[in-house]
Amino acid sequence: MATTGVFNGTNLLLKFAAGSGSAVSIGHSTSCSLSLSNDLPEATTKDSAGFQEVIAGVKSGEISFEGLVAYDDANNAIQAADLLIARTKINWTFGTAESGDAIYSGNGFLSSVEMSAEMESPVTYSGSITVTGAIAKA
Repeated sequence: MATTGVFNGTNLLLKFAAGSGSAVSIGHSTSCSLSLSNDLPEATTKDSAGFQEVIAGVKSGEISFEGLVAYDDANNAIQAADLLIARTKINWTFGTAESGDAIYSGNGFLSSVEMSAEMESPVTYSGSITVTGAIAKA
Protein backbone atom coordinates (compact mmCIF):
# COMPACT_ATOMS: atom_id res chain seq x y z
CA MET A 1 0.00 0.00 0.00
CA ALA A 2 1.38 3.41 -0.95
CA THR A 3 2.63 5.77 1.73
CA THR A 4 0.11 8.46 2.70
CA GLY A 5 0.64 11.78 4.42
CA VAL A 6 3.94 13.22 5.53
CA PHE A 7 6.48 10.46 6.11
CA ASN A 8 9.82 9.99 7.81
CA GLY A 9 12.89 10.68 5.64
CA THR A 10 14.46 7.46 6.95
CA ASN A 11 12.11 5.59 4.60
CA LEU A 12 13.60 7.17 1.46
CA LEU A 13 16.42 5.01 0.09
CA LEU A 14 19.14 5.45 -2.49
CA LYS A 15 20.40 2.27 -4.12
CA PHE A 16 23.04 1.81 -6.80
CA ALA A 17 25.21 -0.82 -8.45
CA ALA A 18 27.81 -1.07 -11.19
CA GLY A 19 26.51 -1.58 -14.73
CA SER A 20 23.36 -3.64 -14.80
CA GLY A 21 23.96 -5.26 -11.39
CA SER A 22 21.27 -5.43 -8.73
CA ALA A 23 21.10 -2.06 -6.93
CA VAL A 24 21.80 -2.18 -3.17
CA SER A 25 21.07 0.51 -0.56
CA ILE A 26 24.07 2.62 0.37
CA GLY A 27 25.26 1.68 3.83
CA HIS A 28 24.65 3.75 6.95
CA SER A 29 23.05 6.52 4.90
CA THR A 30 22.08 9.68 6.77
CA SER A 31 20.63 11.64 3.86
CA CYS A 32 19.96 11.53 0.13
CA SER A 33 18.40 13.92 -2.34
CA LEU A 34 17.33 13.89 -5.98
CA SER A 35 17.53 17.19 -7.88
CA LEU A 36 15.93 17.50 -11.33
CA SER A 37 16.50 20.44 -13.67
CA ASN A 38 15.16 21.70 -16.96
CA ASP A 39 17.33 24.03 -19.04
CA LEU A 40 15.13 26.84 -20.35
CA PRO A 41 16.66 28.49 -23.42
CA GLU A 42 15.36 31.97 -24.07
CA ALA A 43 12.92 32.34 -26.97
CA THR A 44 12.01 36.01 -26.56
CA THR A 45 11.24 37.90 -29.77
CA LYS A 46 9.89 41.31 -30.71
CA ASP A 47 6.45 39.70 -30.62
CA SER A 48 6.80 38.84 -26.90
CA ALA A 49 5.23 42.15 -25.79
CA GLY A 50 8.22 42.91 -23.57
CA PHE A 51 7.94 39.64 -21.64
CA GLN A 52 10.60 36.96 -21.56
CA GLU A 53 9.69 33.68 -23.24
CA VAL A 54 11.48 30.35 -22.86
CA ILE A 55 11.24 26.87 -24.31
CA ALA A 56 11.79 23.56 -22.56
CA GLY A 57 15.33 22.36 -23.19
CA VAL A 58 17.62 19.65 -21.86
CA LYS A 59 16.52 17.88 -18.68
CA SER A 60 19.13 16.79 -16.15
CA GLY A 61 19.41 15.27 -12.70
CA GLU A 62 21.82 14.88 -9.83
CA ILE A 63 21.66 12.75 -6.71
CA SER A 64 23.50 13.67 -3.52
CA PHE A 65 24.08 11.38 -0.55
CA GLU A 66 25.76 11.29 2.86
CA GLY A 67 26.38 8.65 5.48
CA LEU A 68 28.68 7.07 8.01
CA VAL A 69 31.60 4.95 6.81
CA ALA A 70 31.45 1.22 7.62
CA TYR A 71 33.84 -0.87 5.55
CA ASP A 72 31.69 -3.98 6.03
CA ASP A 73 28.57 -2.45 4.41
CA ALA A 74 27.40 -4.11 1.20
CA ASN A 75 27.58 -0.75 -0.62
CA ASN A 76 30.19 1.42 1.11
CA ALA A 77 32.27 4.55 0.50
CA ILE A 78 35.32 2.59 -0.71
CA GLN A 79 33.23 0.81 -3.37
CA ALA A 80 31.79 4.16 -4.46
CA ALA A 81 35.30 5.63 -4.75
CA ASP A 82 36.42 2.61 -6.79
CA LEU A 83 33.47 3.07 -9.18
CA LEU A 84 34.33 6.75 -9.60
CA ILE A 85 38.02 6.05 -10.25
CA ALA A 86 37.14 3.36 -12.81
CA ARG A 87 34.61 5.68 -14.52
CA THR A 88 31.99 2.96 -14.17
CA LYS A 89 28.42 3.70 -15.22
CA ILE A 90 26.02 2.78 -12.44
CA ASN A 91 22.31 2.11 -12.24
CA TRP A 92 20.42 3.73 -9.38
CA THR A 93 16.99 3.81 -7.74
CA PHE A 94 15.57 6.47 -5.45
CA GLY A 95 12.40 5.87 -3.44
CA THR A 96 10.87 3.98 -0.55
CA ALA A 97 10.56 0.24 -0.11
CA GLU A 98 6.77 0.59 0.20
CA SER A 99 4.73 -1.01 -2.59
CA GLY A 100 2.84 1.58 -4.63
CA ASP A 101 5.20 4.50 -3.91
CA ALA A 102 6.96 6.33 -6.74
CA ILE A 103 10.44 4.98 -7.44
CA TYR A 104 12.75 6.88 -9.76
CA SER A 105 15.53 5.01 -11.53
CA GLY A 106 18.15 5.50 -14.18
CA ASN A 107 21.84 5.44 -14.97
CA GLY A 108 24.61 7.79 -14.02
CA PHE A 109 28.20 8.32 -13.05
CA LEU A 110 29.59 9.12 -9.62
CA SER A 111 30.80 12.71 -10.00
CA SER A 112 32.19 13.02 -6.46
CA VAL A 113 32.96 10.87 -3.43
CA GLU A 114 34.39 12.33 -0.24
CA MET A 115 35.37 10.70 3.05
CA SER A 116 35.99 12.91 6.07
CA ALA A 117 37.32 12.14 9.55
CA GLU A 118 37.30 14.51 12.50
CA MET A 119 38.95 13.63 15.77
CA GLU A 120 36.66 11.70 18.13
CA SER A 121 33.80 11.62 15.59
CA PRO A 122 32.44 8.99 13.24
CA VAL A 123 33.99 8.90 9.77
CA THR A 124 31.53 10.28 7.22
CA TYR A 125 31.18 10.08 3.46
CA SER A 126 29.32 12.09 0.88
CA GLY A 127 28.98 12.00 -2.85
CA SER A 128 26.97 12.77 -5.91
CA ILE A 129 25.75 10.98 -9.00
CA THR A 130 25.20 12.83 -12.27
CA VAL A 131 22.32 11.26 -14.19
CA THR A 132 22.92 10.21 -17.79
CA GLY A 133 20.00 9.36 -20.07
CA ALA A 134 16.33 9.10 -19.23
CA ILE A 135 14.85 8.83 -15.74
CA ALA A 136 12.08 6.27 -15.29
CA LYS A 137 9.29 6.41 -12.72
CA ALA A 138 7.65 3.22 -11.50
